[in-house]
Amino acid sequence: MLSKKKETVLSQRLQEVASFVPKGARLLDIGSDHAYLPIYLLREEKISFALAGEIAKGPYESALSNIAASELQDKIEVRLADGLAAFSEKDNIDLISICGMGGRLIVAILKADPVKLATVKQLILQPNNGEDELRFWLMANGFAIAAERIVADKGKYYEIIVAKNGHMSLSDKELRFGPFLKQELSPVFKERWQKELAKLESALTKIPQENTEEKLILQQKIDQIKEVLYESQPNH
Repeated sequence: MLSKKKETVLSQRLQEVASFVPKGARLLDIGSDHAYLPIYLLREEKISFALAGEIAKGPYESALSNIAASELQDKIEVRLADGLAAFSEKDNIDLISICGMGGRLIVAILKADPVKLATVKQLILQPNNGEDELRFWLMANGFAIAAERIVADKGKYYEIIVAKNGHMSLSDKELRFGPFLKQELSPVFKERWQKELAKLESALTKIPQENTEEKLILQQKIDQIKEVLYESQPNH
């Protein structure tokens, strides 16, 4: 049985996700990772109700166990279901969070049932990779990015994308770097892209001279990072 303290302590990335949750929301947390986020949000009295959706039996049972230990069975329901299949109209879900998955998998989950998404006011998404693909899908499917944050947690970088119904048009740079992250140029953002820049520059030196097309593609990626890091100015 988890201690009360352990139940309510979140990783840095999930704390950042929690900070975007509007008070009183009815949450569906897809791939709930032991239901840590819903438990925390209910203990903090930020949400009124949560569904924890799990596709595999092990995590499903772990979520059930943690919720029982927290004595929150009346406020959090766990459902063994694939993505958006975890909720129906009668659940009145207005917020969906999907954290800790690849951007391509998040897209696959979201596009599985567009009709269901129409009733949801907000998405809080934390892809582990493929952020550009996720932003492109949001842009092409009636969502506008309302906020973004980048966080370093245990040596890795995570981007959090908050989206609402609406329209937006993003440039190639905004798709890759994030429209808000690119403007803010936070220390964590700079650190992440400086590391990526060093990695790409190292890779460039190892490509044979005759592989001109491969070198050109890599050089373009390098130039784009330099433009964002050293030529863009934060909004005032």
